[in-house]
Amino acid sequence: MPLKKSDIEKYKKELLKLRDQLSGNLEEVSKEVRSPEEGKGLSQHQADAGTDDFVRNVSLNVGSKEREILDQIERALEKIDEGTYGKCDASGKDIPVKRLDAIPYATRTADEQEKFEKERA
Repeated sequence: MPLKKSDIEKYKKELLKLRDQLSGNLEEVSKEVRSPEEGKGLSQHQADAGTDDFVRNVSLNVGSKEREILDQIERALEKIDEGTYGKCDASGKDIPVKRLDAIPYATRTADEQEKFEKERA
């Protein structure tokens, strides 16, 4: 069943809010990763350096996942502009409203998303 214009506007607001939040998070992660290491020198313990590297790697992995979601949000916003929001990119079927409520940036039905992820792995 096609989405109502009011529903699409609700999802658009939510997507824009999510985009702003993730953009801010990515900016913070980028600053953390690029900032010069404070106090790094001969007196720093190796365990501290290992912990710093671990934290940096976790930040990069989180940032990478957030980047993926940000790309999906951008695609969902494009679909709103195209008039195809709520339709699966792969099958053309309607994406259930419950799925859009849970994941407003979903651009595939759950079945098609599962296929996509299996192919990607």
